[in-house]
Amino acid sequence: MNFDYAKDSKEQRPYEHYLAAYRDMDPKEISERTGFPYNEKTGEFSVRLMGSTYFVSFPDYEIRHEEDSIDVYPLEEAMNAKIFIIRYMAERHAAPTSGKFITYHQVPWGEVYFRQFQGRCLMRLAFSYGNKLEMFQKIMECWKTEPSTEGDCSYTLEFLDGFFVKFILWHGDEEFPPSAQILFSDNFALSFMAEDLAVVGDISINMMKALEKKLS
Repeated sequence: MNFDYAKDSKEQRPYEHYLAAYRDMDPKEISERTGFPYNEKTGEFSVRLMGSTYFVSFPDYEIRHEEDSIDVYPLEEAMNAKIFIIRYMAERHAAPTSGKFITYHQVPWGEVYFRQFQGRCLMRLAFSYGNKLEMFQKIMECWKTEPSTEGDCSYTLEFLDGFFVKFILWHGDEEFPPSAQILFSDNFALSFMAEDLAVVGDISINMMKALEKKLS
């Protein structure tokens, strides 16, 4: 599956930076901080991303997946997903959620970067699926997400273990264009910055596009 993320210098440089940091770390410390189980015998972390399980080697950061019914594996192919996970392992930490959801505005620096997030994620989600709610439902059911009650169609996805994202759509009509909202479980604000959440949106919507191709 092609996710169309070229390894240009804008992505390759940060990837190499985080890879160097990752290789110098203690895998047990990474496991304790992130909650990713580490198998000393195989030298691999077990990482669940959007419903799929991956095995990530240390210190080489080689990635393989466990076969599942979703059959789309962005962590192996999409550079933004690879950078997101290795940055999480190098710098971020797990945190519990209270069960509440927050908007992008409520994340550190969210007010500053909201316009970029709006175009990059909210508008893209709205105009991709606001008038294709049936396809959106099929994607979400394939993804094994939980339906929610907000909007005309909404689902909650466990993006990483313990970190949840809620996608909400309102369909368009002759008078109003479609619209969308993306909410994040409140622990995202403890573990990530606004720029990270924009990447969460990017990865998720690209995954939707890949699943749509499979379902079409």
